[in-house]
Amino acid sequence: MAREIGELKAAVAGTGFIGAVHVEALRRLGVEVLGVCASTPERAAAKQLAPAYESYEALLADARVDVVHVTTPNHLHHAQVRAAIEAGKHVVCEKPLALTSGESGDLFELAQRSGLVHCTNFNLRFYPQAHQARALVGSGALGDVWSVHGSYLQDWLLYPTDWNWRLEPEKGGALRAVADIGSHWMDLAQWVSGRRIASVFADLETAILVRRRPAGEVETFASADEVERVDAPMVTEDIAHLLFRFEAAGVGAAVVSQVSAGNKNALRLEVDGSAGALAWNSERPEDLWLGHRDEPNETLLRNPGLLDPAAQARTTLPAGHAEGFAETFRELYRAVYAAVAEGAMPAEPDFPTFADGHTANVLGDAIALSNRERRWVEVTT
Repeated sequence: MAREIGELKAAVAGTGFIGAVHVEALRRLGVEVLGVCASTPERAAAKQLAPAYESYEALLADARVDVVHVTTPNHLHHAQVRAAIEAGKHVVCEKPLALTSGESGDLFELAQRSGLVHCTNFNLRFYPQAHQARALVGSGALGDVWSVHGSYLQDWLLYPTDWNWRLEPEKGGALRAVADIGSHWMDLAQWVSGRRIASVFADLETAILVRRRPAGEVETFASADEVERVDAPMVTEDIAHLLFRFEAAGVGAAVVSQVSAGNKNALRLEVDGSAGALAWNSERPEDLWLGHRDEPNETLLRNPGLLDPAAQARTTLPAGHAEGFAETFRELYRAVYAAVAEGAMPAEPDFPTFADGHTANVLGDAIALSNRERRWVEVTT
């Protein structure tokens, strides 16, 4: 028998910036967060997000928990997600799903066999204007899609003194800017355009070869101006220039950077077709630009009354009352928890799954190989 979303209960592993966003989004949806865990019980308790579990094992042992959210550093994802599935829990995992495509493939196969609901947290799909863009492309309003291009730019690692665990390959993975934010761009580009990236050509650049690492731990976006530091040579990329060819037809290009001054969190996506174009910028999420050849261009402001039903279903505030980043998590979890309430994965999920997380890892493999060998590489999923 189906349950109500408000009857479901969650627990969150990880209490950093993004873990707190998960907790808040769940509460706004009416899902009770039974507790959180961190590297230590003291650290979990200090965040005051929810009651603190003694350990991840204690979290999994709580029979009341329906869904586990994994928001810990990347290198922990594989073991923690596998343990959650084996404990019979539905799982939402932050991207990347795992450090390698071997690990992500293992998790996808395990999740498929389990019948449990599984989600990779590509939340940016859940901006209403992203849904509107997908609907316009799918309706044929842009004609034949020729080109998908854009960028994802941030500046939070601009200075040599900027530090985060993502800079450590053993924790963050062999790719950094590509895995951290490029994965979001590629997922959104494929989802909006309705076509798969078939081949890639990549040029990766490490702009800051030596960083000044704090002797202690520093959280994402935390200030650490007055700390002891040591030199740390860098091997992961700050910048990526990527070319794509899509399955069947169409080309693409993206610039990904975590060292672009003035860009705090700017994902830009443009789709060009034979009958028109559209463009969207995550730092202006209420606006969707529509380009025309023989009539004035338009800016469609988020207005529930003017949106496609699929986009309308992902917005709750009236026009002129801005919605943003936090709402994308709530709307993603609304879709995920509707599936959990039914007790199984839908035949055609309306949210990103472990299949999408695995695809991101496979794309990362192709990008890394292309950069090493300076050639086009086919993407095999």
